[in-house]
Formats: sequence, structure tokens, C-alpha cells
Amino acid sequence: MRKLNRFRGPVFWAKTLELTLLCVIAAGMLGASQSQYERIGHQLMCSCGCGQILLECNHVGCPNSAGMIKELEAQVASGVGDAAVLNWFAGKYGATVLAAPMRGGFDNVAWIIPISVFVLATAGTFVVVWLWKRRTLSLAPVAAAHAPRANVLSPEDTALRERIRRETEY
Repeated sequence: MRKLNRFRGPVFWAKTLELTLLCVIAAGMLGASQSQYERIGHQLMCSCGCGQILLECNHVGCPNSAGMIKELEAQVASGVGDAAVLNWFAGKYGATVLAAPMRGGFDNVAWIIPISVFVLATAGTFVVVWLWKRRTLSLAPVAAAHAPRANVLSPEDTALRERIRRETEY
């Protein structure tokens, strides 16, 4: 009886091609539903202090969100790109209006420095501990060779111990 190989037939390749095309189309449509207005509006924070995304601000009687949304609509209608609109808002309201820092310039430093300081501090700690351990291990045989025997004390040591006991008693 001949063993069937299910991965060689034309039906397998046709179904694989259909599934691949379906995945590519679905992935392409994920970003297609958002307009420039929605995309930028979700990258901005409301400036009233509520701490919410501009287009999702549900602060009752918010004094700022309506005006900011009108400004966003005007900027998008002018036809400029996303980065230009975000820069305009950051210039008018400050960098706190951005939901996440824009990549570039000093903002790259703001993302990289904390991580690099943590990594360097961790590495420095490991190096210091390694050096201490290495130093302790190298000093241990030398200290053991020069240590006096346990029960044999010199007369100077005995006199020093007695003086310490007298001076530390109340």
C-alpha cells in the first residue's frame, strides 16, 4: 500500500495560498480603518489635566477638549502630515500634550538614558562584587598562614585583652 503524502498535492498548495492571501488582506485592513484624524487624536492628551486621550476625554464640561478637537480638525484639513500636526500641538501646548514622546532628538535620549543607566549600574554592581569576592579569596590563604594557633596567646595579647575588659566594664 502506498503511503499518501498530504503536503504534495495541488489542493494543499491552493489552500495554503488562500490562507496566506487571507492573512495578508486581514493584516492590511487592520490599519485601514483609522483616519488621520483618529490616529493623531489618539496620540494627543487633553490639556485640562484629566489625564485622558484627547478623543476619549469624557470629562464633563471640559474647558479644553472641544477647542483642541476643533484645532485638530483644522490641522488635519490643512493636509499636513502627522508629525507636523503633532509638532504644532507640542509647540502650542507643550510636550505634555503628547501621549508618548516623539522619536528623535532629545526624546531619544529620554528613552535611552534610563535603560542604559540601569544596565551600567547592574554591571558595575556585579564587577564590584566579583572584585570583592576575588580579593577575599586571595587574602584567605595568607591570613590563615599568619594566624596564631587557637589557644596560644602571647603575653602582649593577654595584657591587651585584660586592659580592654577593664576599660569596657561599667
